[in-house]
Amino acid sequence: MSMTRYLIASVLLLLASTGFYLSQKPAPATKPNIIFLLTDDHRWDALGCMGNKLIKTPHLDKLAKGGALFKNAYVTTSICCVSRASMLSGQYMSRHGIEDFNTSFKPAALSQTYPMLLKQAGYHIGFVGKYGVGVPKKQPAQLFDFWAGSDKGQPDYEMKDEQGNYLHHTDKINGDIVRFLGTTDSKKPFCLSVSFKAPHVQDNDPRQFIIQPRYKPMYAGDSIAEPLTAAPKYWQSFPDFFRTEQNIARERWHLRFENNRMYQESVRNYYRLLSGVDEVVGNLVAALEEKGLARNTIIIFTGDNGFYLGEHGLAGKWYGHEESIRVPLIVYDPRNPQLRNKTVEQIALNIDVAPTILGMAGVEVPKTMQGVDLVELVTSKGKKGNREEFYYEHTFMGSPKIPKVGGIVSKTLKYMNFYEHDYEELYDLKKDPQETTNLATDSARRTQLNAVRKKYNNWKQAVL
Repeated sequence: MSMTRYLIASVLLLLASTGFYLSQKPAPATKPNIIFLLTDDHRWDALGCMGNKLIKTPHLDKLAKGGALFKNAYVTTSICCVSRASMLSGQYMSRHGIEDFNTSFKPAALSQTYPMLLKQAGYHIGFVGKYGVGVPKKQPAQLFDFWAGSDKGQPDYEMKDEQGNYLHHTDKINGDIVRFLGTTDSKKPFCLSVSFKAPHVQDNDPRQFIIQPRYKPMYAGDSIAEPLTAAPKYWQSFPDFFRTEQNIARERWHLRFENNRMYQESVRNYYRLLSGVDEVVGNLVAALEEKGLARNTIIIFTGDNGFYLGEHGLAGKWYGHEESIRVPLIVYDPRNPQLRNKTVEQIALNIDVAPTILGMAGVEVPKTMQGVDLVELVTSKGKKGNREEFYYEHTFMGSPKIPKVGGIVSKTLKYMNFYEHDYEELYDLKKDPQETTNLATDSARRTQLNAVRKKYNNWKQAVL
């Protein structure tokens, strides 16, 4: 064999071994299929490709390697009902107005969400899993071509199939994805939105994280180091209005992380649930390959908000720490070589999901959307779509259960204002990425604090 032929054969073998060989061929000149995968309470660092050395997520890691991995992805409100509404609408909470679990999109607003706009553009649209926006009994099932959503605000993990056999919710989603793919027509592009319950806990169940039984051996022998800010002094450093047993984040800390034994088992189960999701992603990619759909199908993966694993003596989300507001984000488009094997450092937000999906489908993005097209952000040679900071807001419930908070977040600085109590936080993320020292009362930071306060007040008006 000549050296040239040997080199060509070696390259082809390498591409095939990565699992992305078929994806390197030119995609058909048709509108792409789009699959949007959403996990529930999935913090940014709970993926192998995000630097976690313990968690096993090989299929998602492979997807990230073949696509664009966003290292600084955030949500603008860290609670599922609001964040999901922001993903559907491309809008901050201040604009879409969904602040709780009982407010649904009004018909006019719903018509401007990405699934409905794609349907108007000729897409076959489907939904699987937890919708999570508005009254569960009033979900827009009839507007989708395929619907396998739950009529519960938070679906159960433990279910039964049609034969009465045990069925875990993650496995149900796997089956529903297969059913949806069976309804697609090669002459019509599709968009499937998939929302896992995992790794969210089962509320009001003492077991909390209910895993697929077959995953029990995974991580069983692993010892997981507790985070620095799990030390009691960090909980004690909060002000009195926050440091109370009525704080829901503290209530739930007692259920999951109160001692090392509970911490170890809770984190293991959190990881087990995510490894279960990863299995579904692997099955999905295999099904697309088998059906000849892989070369023209975009996959976007993210989480609806972050999740404290005991940091600052907290559990859940809601507040402004990185653990709560930062999420994983992968955009895999086999048609676009500019999105291949790309690590993206720019800030991406949940409000970017809708304009990105519409842009990929060649559908006009409504001017009411406040997010940016992430493809343009990554591929633009200039600074189109690049943001230095974003606005954070959380108004659900209020004190003492969940104190309301607003703020400004950049990659180097974070400002949070608990405005019910006139209490401010200021963190230098470059020097203090774990947010251990509140600088708001540091006289040396007074000029900086005044400047970020002004930005915060300007942003409050800008997001309306």
